[in-house]
Amino acid sequence: MTTDKHLRVISGLSVPYASHPQVRALKRSGRRPSLHGTKLWGASQILMDYLASTTQTQPKTVIDAGCGWGLSGIWCAKHLQATIASLDADPDVIPYLELTAKINGTEVTPIVGRFEDLGSDLLSATDLLIGADICFWDELVDPVIAMITTAIESGTKRIVIADPQRAPFLAVCEHILEHFGGELIEWRAPATKTVGALLVIENA
Repeated sequence: MTTDKHLRVISGLSVPYASHPQVRALKRSGRRPSLHGTKLWGASQILMDYLASTTQTQPKTVIDAGCGWGLSGIWCAKHLQATIASLDADPDVIPYLELTAKINGTEVTPIVGRFEDLGSDLLSATDLLIGADICFWDELVDPVIAMITTAIESGTKRIVIADPQRAPFLAVCEHILEHFGGELIEWRAPATKTVGALLVIENA
């Protein structure tokens, strides 16, 4: 566990506080993420704990959709030794993603794009598609449904989306479960107050 006062430990990862000198330098340079990319969403802890508890076959390739600072993808790189593509619509979040990956001794491949930009060529070569807190607006329901549908039809082996059970996420779950099957699993990250649910599709 790190003793650096500028870092906190979340699910075995070292995560910089806003006071971290490199985070402050990024902000001074004008890199100020929008789209809530600066928040450390609780569903990331649910997702990481679920993967730690249930992943018997380690994925070789992972896409972290709507990654923000990229904790879930970085966790997969560090603990599952997977190759990670981290997607976010906000280009200003990428330096924070890369900083967090570097602090944890991992590498990710950043992709600036929206959910609908993930095509079948990339998803067909992906073992695991993950996302945490990616459906917090009603306007995101259709893009997230489209992304998951493309992943299923392209042969992505496993899809796991975590959320604190907001109404837009539940609308996504209702559509996907009705048309493709899968599971909606309630989950609590241990030693935290974080509770939520995961949409899990095994597509192998």
